[in-house]
Amino acid sequence: MLEEIIEEVKDSMEKAIESLRRNLGAIRTGRAAPAMLDNVKVEYYGNQTPLNQMANISVPEPRLLVVKPWEANLIPEIEKALIADKSLGLNPSNDGAVIRLPIPELTQERRIEITKVARNRAEEGRVAVRHARRDGIDLLQQSKKDGDISEDESRSAQEIVQKLTDEYVNRVEEIVKNKEVEIMEV
Repeated sequence: MLEEIIEEVKDSMEKAIESLRRNLGAIRTGRAAPAMLDNVKVEYYGNQTPLNQMANISVPEPRLLVVKPWEANLIPEIEKALIADKSLGLNPSNDGAVIRLPIPELTQERRIEITKVARNRAEEGRVAVRHARRDGIDLLQQSKKDGDISEDESRSAQEIVQKLTDEYVNRVEEIVKNKEVEIMEV
């Protein structure tokens, strides 16, 4: 019973870390990364479809993304979606077969703005970890109330959950610190 609750808490915290990594991966740093286009949705037969489900996205050079749609007739729609996403700030160009997205150099002011966004996403990650802790402690207290575990077992399990929380919050800090270094690199 206790192991299941602790495992569930650990699972939730791991998902929070993965979500943070995905969110930070979508932040533009001056270096090309396919994850930058994860949030781009394209009109496809009346539905908003994620770009990565309708095209190959590659990084042939450190500052260039290449989008190769699976259907050539989608190029204008994809280009329109890329231009419409102002958060990317990219200017697509196409040659009829692929769309090239040069990644411009970031200004110092823009780098500072982006680090603020990264810190906000890190705070969301910390909150998600704390929610997992709260849910775990609630489960432990409910198990104690139901008589499934003793007071001592509940207390020691809560200490384990708190140690996990501290560990995962530190991982969030480390991840965002690395992202900030990446963003501020010139």
